[in-house]
Amino acid sequence: MTDSDAALPAGKTTGKSKPSRNRDQLSLQSMILPGVIFILVFTFIPLYGVLIAFKDYSIVTGIGGIFSADWVGLANFREFVTDINFWNMLRNTLGINLLGLIITFPITILFALMLNELTSQRFKKLTQTVTYLPHFISWSIFGGLIINILSPSSGVVNYVLMQLGVISEPIHFLGEKDYFWLLIVLTNLVKELGWGAILYLAAIAGIDQEMYEAAYMDGATRFQRIWHITLPSITGTIVILLVFAVSNILNSGFDQFFVLQNPLNIDASEVIDTYVYKVGLREFRMEYATAVGLMKTVIAVILLYLANFSAKKITGKGIF
Repeated sequence: MTDSDAALPAGKTTGKSKPSRNRDQLSLQSMILPGVIFILVFTFIPLYGVLIAFKDYSIVTGIGGIFSADWVGLANFREFVTDINFWNMLRNTLGINLLGLIITFPITILFALMLNELTSQRFKKLTQTVTYLPHFISWSIFGGLIINILSPSSGVVNYVLMQLGVISEPIHFLGEKDYFWLLIVLTNLVKELGWGAILYLAAIAGIDQEMYEAAYMDGATRFQRIWHITLPSITGTIVILLVFAVSNILNSGFDQFFVLQNPLNIDASEVIDTYVYKVGLREFRMEYATAVGLMKTVIAVILLYLANFSAKKITGKGIF
């Protein structure tokens, strides 16, 4: 809308037609073209490749083989769900992600609330910088640090525990499958804690400060202001992120598992993502990998709708 349009009464516009107004705004509208082109090229155009999930496709036939390959229907899907390792993979995938959701989600919210309550701006900025930094380090590097820290021979964790008398001999943390689930969750929490708190801090920054001032004048303590003002004000953000987290529960984060996985912890560390990489991509079985990816996408959409429906029933808020 132009300035002249804004000055007119509601429902009235200038004599310019819609095409004419669009031409006037062409410079602004053209700014979305790179994003539109990116989505078309990398999201919509490749969708035709989903066909190979239902075909006996061979990578040596190239792109043209997608249409000429024999149709096998749901054979690739049946092969995956009847695989001897399927239930172990599903248990690890769901178990690790549910444990991560239970631990990581509330701790991230609590961390954001604590950051918001810091009075020293210098200490607050230092804390944010230190906790944000690991997010920008790749898992190939961060995972290497974790492996060295937890090493049974030279790791600092074993050294400290032995000096404190907690253990009598070093523990091979990455070699014990009983430790792996919690280890995965905690290392991911360390890496993503600061980054995950950004959205909550942004939501908190948008709260009307007069509400805090009024509550302070009425004698509300800091905890009471957090409980009755801050948390209710960011409920929408919490619900949206929780819905997305639930829908993403089958995605384990390939990089982290690939770096920390070894033959000793394979029973607890083999998840759907690493299995698809080994069976689908190492053996160039693109049709098999596509079938598993499509299955995960369908389940994620179902979980998204169920989580959103439950959130709207409980809190009255959702993403749609």
